[in-house]
Amino acid sequence: MNTDQDILNVDNGEISKFDNMAARWWDTEGELRPLHDLNPVRLKFIRQHTTIGGKKILDIGCGGGILSEAMVREGARVTGIDLSQKALTIARLHAAKAGIELDYRHTSAEQHTATHAGEYDAITCLELLEHVPDPASLIQAATRLVKSGGRIFFSTINRNPKAYILAILGAEYIMHLLPRGTHDYSRFITPSELACQARATGLILIQEAGIRYNPLLRTASLVRSVDVNYLMCFGKPTE
Repeated sequence: MNTDQDILNVDNGEISKFDNMAARWWDTEGELRPLHDLNPVRLKFIRQHTTIGGKKILDIGCGGGILSEAMVREGARVTGIDLSQKALTIARLHAAKAGIELDYRHTSAEQHTATHAGEYDAITCLELLEHVPDPASLIQAATRLVKSGGRIFFSTINRNPKAYILAILGAEYIMHLLPRGTHDYSRFITPSELACQARATGLILIQEAGIRYNPLLRTASLVRSVDVNYLMCFGKPTE
């Protein structure tokens, strides 16, 4: 029998982590500064594969709204969903202060499919797959939510020794770019695993790209190597 937690596809321990960081979400010099530094590069990748202006976009795992707000500024109509109430509170307050119109909702992708299947031109789901108990369920939900011919964007972290050294030891324990315990290496996902799970829902891989980040210079760029952080764009075939 499915429990409410199964339907939500949520790890309450992960939600607690992001609840604890919520108040500092928009601090560009704080522990979440990598999200701010990486956002332009992620937005560039999205822009390369879909028109943002005028499109209806769902940002799954929107957190405090960094990507959501950026897409609205480019003319998109954005709905942001997350299961951290505290992060959503910060997102709503920041959007209101900035005069940005955004629809933020406390729900999971799986729940959202009940009333919004096939509604969105594009879906973004960045840095979330490695924080949920069942990534395949989230991918399936995203596939149901996007329109035929639409695009889905995922970003996550590869699972290999290099990723462990840079994303956990380096980022969390040496340079303190993120709070310790932000990531669990066992939940990292290889590009081949993500592509396989997406293909099982009927999606077609359009492109993958890695992200190179220099925390000292606070610069980021798209690269071919997907050894550590990477992005994938998938398309949903036209019916």
